[in-house]
Amino acid sequence: MIINHQDHITVALAQIAPVWLNRIATTTKMLNYVQQAAQQGARLVCFGETLLPGYPFWLDLTDGARFNDEVQKDLHAHYVQQGVDIEAGDLDAFCAAAKQYQIAIMLGCLERPKDRTGYSVYCSCVYIGADGVIGSVHRKLMPTYEERLTWAAGDGHGLRTHALDGFTVGGLNCWENWMPLSRAALYAQGEDLHVGIWPGNLRNTEDLTRFIAKEGRSFSIAVSGLMRKQDFPVDTPHLDLILARCPDVLANGGSCIAAPDGSWVVEPVVDQECLLIATLDKNHVRRERQNFDVAGHYSRPDITRLVVNRQRQQLASFED
Repeated sequence: MIINHQDHITVALAQIAPVWLNRIATTTKMLNYVQQAAQQGARLVCFGETLLPGYPFWLDLTDGARFNDEVQKDLHAHYVQQGVDIEAGDLDAFCAAAKQYQIAIMLGCLERPKDRTGYSVYCSCVYIGADGVIGSVHRKLMPTYEERLTWAAGDGHGLRTHALDGFTVGGLNCWENWMPLSRAALYAQGEDLHVGIWPGNLRNTEDLTRFIAKEGRSFSIAVSGLMRKQDFPVDTPHLDLILARCPDVLANGGSCIAAPDGSWVVEPVVDQECLLIATLDKNHVRRERQNFDVAGHYSRPDITRLVVNRQRQQLASFED
């Protein structure tokens, strides 16, 4: 039974594979899961890191660090072309679905923003409210390891939280969840429902999800994508090179939800596409904050404080 009063929220985690590097087809697939989540009473549905249109798995399989290489240029150009141009309306269908179904959406996308030329791409976590309005676009502060070969470094503009049915929701991309000051920026804004979005793999989610829950005394969600060898479309550029070194499974999921005491609400699920549904009780947050409130009674801002620059970074500012 779905409970609708302000102390409870039903959330959905869509653990799915993209139609890899096909923005339009992946959008269609994701929207189907938005509808399914809404039909099951969810008020928030979450998707994995750069699920739209896909994670850059080729880098580790095709000698991605080779400088000025034609193969890498081809793949990067294709990747950029399939990226998300928010200003051009590439997320409008998600905004319309959020408003139609009265459901908030947290999704990971490859953003190609006009304010950074439209040719540099960012790993972005986008929050769309249940009113259909984009509330924040958080560009990953520091791409991890080989990701730096294709993603640019983001800024603090999207380090924001959002009110939803009595909860305060925030989110980070992948290994940003390991960054204590990034987490603190969200805790300081009252976050009590944390969403970590991941490209996939149990090894990333099984420990950190519970740690964040216990540190923040919050509900902690990890939502992951899937990617298997058979998920590469036949029209993928340089598919033969990618498949030559490709394991059967590149991302096995691991989506899960931990309670504010670190116990599992939903244990990690691997190796299957699924829509995970759970109803969360805010009173669990209140109980655990009794002995530790990381940005409240257990903080000492007179001694240690965090300063967050939320200006959107650009090459130039123009004054008329």
